[in-house]
Amino acid sequence: MTTPFPKLRIAFVFLFILLAVNFMAAQRVREDSQNAAHPAPDGKGGNSGHLLHEARAGHGKPSNNGIFYHGGPVLRSAVVPIYIIWYGNWTNGPKPSDSQTTVNLIDSLLAGTGGIGGSPYEHINSTYFDNVGSVSGGLALSAQVFDNYSQGTTLSDATLQTVVSSHLANNSLPTDANGVYVVLTSSDVNESSGFCTQYCGFHTRATLNGADIKYAFIGNSDRCPSGCEIQTTSPNNDSGADGMANVIAHETEEAISDPDLNAWFDRRGEENADKCNFNFGPTQTAPNGSQFNQTFGGINWMIQMNWKNAGGGGCVQHFP
Repeated sequence: MTTPFPKLRIAFVFLFILLAVNFMAAQRVREDSQNAAHPAPDGKGGNSGHLLHEARAGHGKPSNNGIFYHGGPVLRSAVVPIYIIWYGNWTNGPKPSDSQTTVNLIDSLLAGTGGIGGSPYEHINSTYFDNVGSVSGGLALSAQVFDNYSQGTTLSDATLQTVVSSHLANNSLPTDANGVYVVLTSSDVNESSGFCTQYCGFHTRATLNGADIKYAFIGNSDRCPSGCEIQTTSPNNDSGADGMANVIAHETEEAISDPDLNAWFDRRGEENADKCNFNFGPTQTAPNGSQFNQTFGGINWMIQMNWKNAGGGGCVQHFP
């Protein structure tokens, strides 16, 4: 049977795709987890929107490395500031990882000296650029605050944004368009748009306090270890902190190389860290029997690889 009005139908589908353009990018849960039947698209349901961007004539510069530049900015600061909002209970929450030990470990990961920033691993991101210059491969924790459930124990995308904007408005954190704000939630806090069922974390942007603010959500992976942790016995005997460290690496890499969701992604709408999601490469065995693949400041970590935008592309553990 011939379908009537084919041109009208095609136009309707195109309009639907256009309206579906999304403004978030997520680290999906492990595909071998119990949630594998409901994997989230990397843009929380909007990969078609990324494809639409890529299809625009004259928009972006092709490469031969499996990922493409779409004309948007990257964060080029020599050291990109990271601002943490510890949301919930980080002293004596329901899981052992809701603790000061976890806070100390994440602070060490993001420390200006000896942390992930400036490491050969983070220098993978220096293979990304915009029309002005390249990503430096440097980042460091600049400031952090604690937020005692100001928006309750279930966050929506809207109230998550309120958490960030409130700390800019009250000056507990600076308003910095060149930084990345990371909201880390204790294990009793949910993000209702899909934490643990579709994603382990995501990054996005919004105009807050008059500036283009880049921010990320990262929940305590102990809330759903089968989906957001690679191993229950972890290098630092803190599965929540070690799981979150992996998601932090994923989301900060993307927030720096694709801060406004219009710079670097592939034909499927996947950003650089998405292309290596839960792909760790060669590992070593720690004294407690866990696996690790990176060491920063004398601390072992299990961190997913990142996509190198050079030499044909590929998931690597360090650059060069």
